[in-house]
Parts: sequence; C-alpha cells; structure tokens
Amino acid sequence: MLRYLEALNAHDADAVADCVSVDFVNEHTTALGRGVVGRSGYRRRLDAFFAEFADLHYEVEELLVDGDRAALAYRLSFRLVSAGRVPVRVRGVFRFRVDADGRVAHRVDYWDSAEVHRQLNAADPDHPDRAARTG
Repeated sequence: MLRYLEALNAHDADAVADCVSVDFVNEHTTALGRGVVGRSGYRRRLDAFFAEFADLHYEVEELLVDGDRAALAYRLSFRLVSAGRVPVRVRGVFRFRVDADGRVAHRVDYWDSAEVHRQLNAADPDHPDRAARTG
C-alpha cells in the first residue's frame, strides 16, 4: 500500500498501475468519484487524473494492516486545474485488499465531496455562497 501511495505522490501512472492487480477494483463512495474495474482501464484514466489534480499528494495519517486487508487514513492535497488551480485539502480513508502477489486487488475510497465543494466555492469570488458569507 505504501508503494502504491508513493507512486501516486510521484504522479507516475505506470508505477501506480503496476501496484494493482489485473482485475483491480477501484471503488469510490463519494458522488464525485468514479470507479473502474481492471488495471488497463485504471491505467487509461491515470494521465487525465494527474493532469486535473495538479500537485496531488497523499499524506499518511494512520495505517492499519490485518492479513491481506488494510485501512489507510490520509490527508490529500491538490490543486484542481479545472477550477483555476484552486488548492484543496481533504481527509479520507482507503480500504485495501491485497492479492497474493502484494498488489492492490480492491480499493475503496472514502472522502467528503461536500468539503471539496466548500473549499472550491470559498475560493470562487463569484459563487453565491461566498457572497452571502462576505456580504
């Protein structure tokens, strides 16, 4: 799991894909996330993901491991390119299942999409929610 996070932090799409199994399941619990099944489908999406989430960085808060399963609490920071490189910081948790080769077979990602929206809206001077707070 730490090698997987290191590859994400390095923005190395090939290294990230190498950390997951051929039948990898990437599951998101938030409305903003999009899941995918299979290493090849996951790899195809990584370049666009890294381009949109500039300066992406996961910081480990806590890692719990039990056999082939793990939970990793993280702090994620990035600059969202489509929002003018607005900086965002959010906390979340990955749940992992690892296969016999040590590759991530299943990843479930939990994070608060409402918090991401709140931060993006706070950075937008034209957003109605910001005007209501500052007006």
